[in-house]
Amino acid sequence: MASISPNELAVELLNHCLRGAAWPADVLDALTEEALDEDPAVAAPATRALFTVLVERLADLFEPRLCGVYARLFARVIELARPDLGSAAALVDRYEQVRAVRPPAFEPRSVLVPSRVTLGADIAVTSLLLDAAKQRYPKAQIVFAAPPKSWELFEGDPRLTHLPLRYGRGALLGERLAVYDELREAASDPATLLLDPDSRLTQLGLLPVCDAGRHHLFESRAYGGESLDPLPALTARWLQETLGVEEPVPYLQPKYRHEKPGSLPLVTVSLGVGENPAKRVEDPFEEELLRILASLDAQVMVDSGAPGGEEQERVEAALGALGEAAGRVGVHSGPFAFFAAMIAASDLYVGYDSAGQHVAAALGVPLVSVFQGFPSERMMARWRPEGPGPAAVLRGDRFQDVQDLLAGVRAAIRL
Repeated sequence: MASISPNELAVELLNHCLRGAAWPADVLDALTEEALDEDPAVAAPATRALFTVLVERLADLFEPRLCGVYARLFARVIELARPDLGSAAALVDRYEQVRAVRPPAFEPRSVLVPSRVTLGADIAVTSLLLDAAKQRYPKAQIVFAAPPKSWELFEGDPRLTHLPLRYGRGALLGERLAVYDELREAASDPATLLLDPDSRLTQLGLLPVCDAGRHHLFESRAYGGESLDPLPALTARWLQETLGVEEPVPYLQPKYRHEKPGSLPLVTVSLGVGENPAKRVEDPFEEELLRILASLDAQVMVDSGAPGGEEQERVEAALGALGEAAGRVGVHSGPFAFFAAMIAASDLYVGYDSAGQHVAAALGVPLVSVFQGFPSERMMARWRPEGPGPAAVLRGDRFQDVQDLLAGVRAAIRL
């Protein structure tokens, strides 16, 4: 299959999965072997196709039947990559045990909660597990296994201990699975309970990082079935069933604080799309959005994203097109956790479906969220912002064009 690209192999596998047909085993094996190739030039595009085209698509549809499909498929990937972890059949059997909703069978000395890696998911989902663990086990050590960016959102919480892990979306397959060894060591104590928010660190519950009886998986892709409930509500329901905690809440507790330097309202803005260009609205939306906000009698701060990244380029391009109005928009450049502290102090948040909207929702900050490029109705419903404050969710597919959407934004900012 040397003449077939990794993307083509992944699309062929995806189409079989979505049809409910058995996928060609030789195609999956070929894609996996390329992802494990010693040459990064071969392994990188194959890894990207495996996760972005196949795995993420199966997850983003939020179809309960696809959870078993994913488990069988990715268990074979793990078997090829890490045969020391057991056969694919054994991994699937263990997965069936950890996905079962049941109360823990023991009182833990420590609770290990792995990050979901993406910042928005760690607020909308993982933070509820952390909050519930603190409530249910006030004397236990609560360990958050997370990359630095996720940890920064919670490092002000004295109840949490950090297990630093590296897991980049650009990492190769072998590197992504290597995190197993650190998680396995962290969960080795029989008195450690693993609360898994459907983490990519455990490959959605498949990696056998501890005994199945101590591993409790919130299978966010299936829990809630055919409903259109948002993820924070479903997470809270699962925690009530699992830990008996009645009201876990999403939260964040960065070490930073932001004080507004004046009496004017503060409006925070993020144009980040989490490396998913489908979430963007076509030009000139971003320029015109900043023009609208710059016309308000308010302080406006826009996050520039990672230094040198495409988000920074888009922010700079939009500001460059504003002319004199650009002087009315401040730019935040630095850790997202500090921008999250700005959101906490703001009177309004505006942005795409990304981490910023979940920060605003968790803190009750009024928000306007623009949803674009979602592959299914249920995904949109699951990820819509859920919190105590007013929220306007603008679906890009329900507006005629960019100008119509901008009119919707103008109306919504009067929340």
